[in-house]
Amino acid sequence: MIKRFIVICITIIGSVTFAQQGTGSPYSFYGIGSLKFKGTVENRSMGGIGVYLDSIHVNLKNPAAYAGKNLETYPFDGESRPVKFAVAGTMSDVTLKSNSGEAETNSTIFDYIAISVPVGKFGFGFGLMPYTSVGYRLNDINDDDILVNRYTGEGGVNRVFAGLGYQINDNWSVGLDFNYNFGNIQNTALQIEYTSEGNVVQYQTREFNRSDLSGVNFNFGVAYKTMINDKFELSATATYAPGSKLSSENVRTFSTVSLDATTFEVSRVFQTIDAVLADESLEKTDLNLPSRLSFGAGIGEPKSWFVGAEYAFQNTSDFSNPVFPNDNSTFENASQVSIGGFYIPDYNAFSGYYKRVVYRAGFNFGNTGLVVKNESIKEFGISFGLGLPVGNRNLFSNANLGLELGRRGTTNQNLIQENFVNFNVSLSLNSRWFQQKKYN
Repeated sequence: MIKRFIVICITIIGSVTFAQQGTGSPYSFYGIGSLKFKGTVENRSMGGIGVYLDSIHVNLKNPAAYAGKNLETYPFDGESRPVKFAVAGTMSDVTLKSNSGEAETNSTIFDYIAISVPVGKFGFGFGLMPYTSVGYRLNDINDDDILVNRYTGEGGVNRVFAGLGYQINDNWSVGLDFNYNFGNIQNTALQIEYTSEGNVVQYQTREFNRSDLSGVNFNFGVAYKTMINDKFELSATATYAPGSKLSSENVRTFSTVSLDATTFEVSRVFQTIDAVLADESLEKTDLNLPSRLSFGAGIGEPKSWFVGAEYAFQNTSDFSNPVFPNDNSTFENASQVSIGGFYIPDYNAFSGYYKRVVYRAGFNFGNTGLVVKNESIKEFGISFGLGLPVGNRNLFSNANLGLELGRRGTTNQNLIQENFVNFNVSLSLNSRWFQQKKYN
């Protein structure tokens, strides 16, 4: 049964990996797309907190988690921590609600693939994950209910990361992530003209923009854990990512096209002209990525339960993109509060599979930093999850399922409110690569 479940998880994640579009959000029209969650399914299922650190799960939110003490039980007592491998994907169903009606969109995305390797007091981690995602199709309809503009976009920015953590002593650990960001964003704007009789003009104008993005940034982390008495453990974490830049190589073209009068889809391209962006100093530009600070704390009983809270602040008001200015939108500083935790009935139960299942829940709320038509785009979400033990019980591997329900945006000012349901699935696998010999 467990082996079949693992095969199902791998199949789902594999299909997600090769999906072409990672979002259906109209708010991915702005900036460099919708910012993707940086963390594991375990984090997401607890409202997004990354406060809890242990030796058997990858934690992508804090590089200090690469280092840590051994799990104080067989077979890790006095030996090296396990090598941790994690892979995940998400399927989303979004209802887009406006003052004029509703629509639904679906998307799938590869979330991350990561590995963490312990070496004494050090720990190394590396992997791949999406950073932002673009996927939208917007129709601009005038007061006479006539389509006058159509905007489409796709692409996003991916992130390759490598990190190092160091265990200073039994309580403190620190870490550093190095991130290389790369990808491209493609935007198309189609202006639709009509004759005086209301018929679609034979020739229309289409503008196409492409930006190829690349750049590096860093993330620093620190973690503290201590037993405050014989039963309860206190955890505290903090991370800081300084502001950085993305280099953007930009291309813009204008095409003469004809449209299908029924669907308004492009049926033929007649002529394409390349814009000379160098004359406007827009051929190569820099985008400012904002700094981010987070800190959190939590309390729990080791191997039994944990409750924590985390606050994150991002200096999003510093973001700028000279290639795609938009008069209807600006950016302000973003913030988020996350609260969540887990419960394990009996992690080492010899009988009763569900006693070893990890039950997770949490919620979060915050400001995305995007302002459209003077409306701050806010987001709220509630999450639930299960960590299902798989494989050798002494290695504490898990197949993780997560469910997120939430809302983003507003219908004020003729904007769109997104009501989303995300289903997350991941594998968190542990292995012993380095095992000390007991006998000669």
